[in-house]
Amino acid sequence: MNQPIRILGIAGSLRRKSYNRAALRAAQQLAPEDAVIDSFELDGIPVFSEDDERQPPPKVVEFKKRIREADAILFVTPEYNYSIPGVLKNAIDWASRPYGDSAWTDKPAAIMGASVGTLGTARAQYHLRQVFVFLNVHAINQPEVMIANAAQNFDAEGNLTNETTKNLIRQLLTNLVARTRDLQQAKSAKPANA
Repeated sequence: MNQPIRILGIAGSLRRKSYNRAALRAAQQLAPEDAVIDSFELDGIPVFSEDDERQPPPKVVEFKKRIREADAILFVTPEYNYSIPGVLKNAIDWASRPYGDSAWTDKPAAIMGASVGTLGTARAQYHLRQVFVFLNVHAINQPEVMIANAAQNFDAEGNLTNETTKNLIRQLLTNLVARTRDLQQAKSAKPANA
């Protein structure tokens, strides 16, 4: 039996009752049997400065360690002003630095997000995919999980209630696990001197 795929879930919101934190909790419950989703809280990561990149603060050191230990990443992002929240972009920048020491390289990653608006974080997700290009992250393209009108899709306790969305999350995670296993297999088959 294969080892479970370890997925690191990152919610791009600091708000305790955020719909995106709730969506990440839903994903943890909906993960395939051969996967486990852990999470990392972004609070406490200072604003990135290149002056500090070679001696990063402990929270950043821990973040990069957790990314490297994970087999795959699940980003759950809100949309702020048509784009990625500053706290998420800041964390991504820290983990990619210094140049040549990016924790993101070759990681498979999936994106989902929730919004009270009608587009369900579409613009933020597309901007995040653009960032993936430079990070050399393997994006899972389908299905797109964009939870629109979030207030109608979560109950008062923050539980996801929409069955269609739950099925999309299940499929996204299944695809992430499959892609991760494919990439692992390809790496193990590659000759050491290649």
